[in-house]
Amino acid sequence: MSVTVNTSYPEILGGTPVFFGTRVPIKNLFDYLETGDTIETFLEDFEGVRKEQVIKVLEMSQKLIESSTGILNENFA
Repeated sequence: MSVTVNTSYPEILGGTPVFFGTRVPIKNLFDYLETGDTIETFLEDFEGVRKEQVIKVLEMSQKLIESSTGILNENFA
């Protein structure tokens, strides 16, 4: 299944990446998770976002982190 997750347009929220079809910044998801909230709580508060989109963002983030290991080691060593 193909899930479009992110859109970014300068005229919408100053170009902040948002969940497709919404004005919900992707950063909001990470803010919720950082404070200990669950994905379910996030989805309840932002009804326009689908669980598939959240999962895809998390998968993409994991891939970015895994592919950036060398960069991360250089900056945190």
